[in-house]
Amino acid sequence: MRKFKLLTGLLLLSAAATAAAPQAEPSVTATCGSAAAERVTSVADEPQQPAKTVNQRRAERGISSVSNLFVPKGQWIFGGTISYSTHNNSDYDVLVIDDITSEGYTFKVSPMIGYALGSNSTLGVRFIYGRTLLKLDGANVSFGDGDSSTDLSVDYYYALRHSYSLAAVYRRYIPFGDSKRFGIFTDIQLLFGGSQGKYAADSPIKGTFQRGFDFELGVSPGLIAFATNNMAVEVNVGMMGIGYSRVEQVRNQVTTSTRHQSAMNFKVNLLSIGLGVSFYL
Repeated sequence: MRKFKLLTGLLLLSAAATAAAPQAEPSVTATCGSAAAERVTSVADEPQQPAKTVNQRRAERGISSVSNLFVPKGQWIFGGTISYSTHNNSDYDVLVIDDITSEGYTFKVSPMIGYALGSNSTLGVRFIYGRTLLKLDGANVSFGDGDSSTDLSVDYYYALRHSYSLAAVYRRYIPFGDSKRFGIFTDIQLLFGGSQGKYAADSPIKGTFQRGFDFELGVSPGLIAFATNNMAVEVNVGMMGIGYSRVEQVRNQVTTSTRHQSAMNFKVNLLSIGLGVSFYL
């Protein structure tokens, strides 16, 4: 009986010690596992961002952004350039050319009309007409001195040429930052044209009649400044392009000849600098 009581006491002490020991908290572990599962699920549910297109990356530069509005859609543009110059020389000397007696003029007009198809972009048409006259009554050219000198003289020379061209022009405007007054532009021009000329020289007179055809695709950047809300002054210069020309000649109404020329230029053409005024209505 004493052994049974002793065994019962030991069992009671063991049960009391087990009850007094700290118990694990399974609820915390379950909570942590649930939060991790939620994070994994949320990451998996997030939509993947698609890669940006070329147009979207170009818009980030601001060049094609319509937020920098310079020329609004639906606006009409009228403008053009005109130039006229004359010269008259009487026994004039310049460098190695002596006794120049000549007269002549150069006239050029280029009206343009355009329409803004979209913000900061226009499409237009330009007509170009030019006329040049030179009448030379005498000139002498001398090279060297003494026995080694070379003398050339011209008693009579006459040249009359006029040209006409029609061009389709696409223009893109880029304002300087947020400026509404100053900006740059780029013209892409497709041009078709022709020309006629009459040339005569020597005595007795030998004459040449010439007819030509021209084609050109070129790029002309420029600057523009609005003097008022509707009037702007612009200057542009030919920079690059490709062209083709064909010329037919008839000399003394007997002999005929032709010339073909094609060219590709990637340089600034200082002879094509243009200054004009345009009106935005």
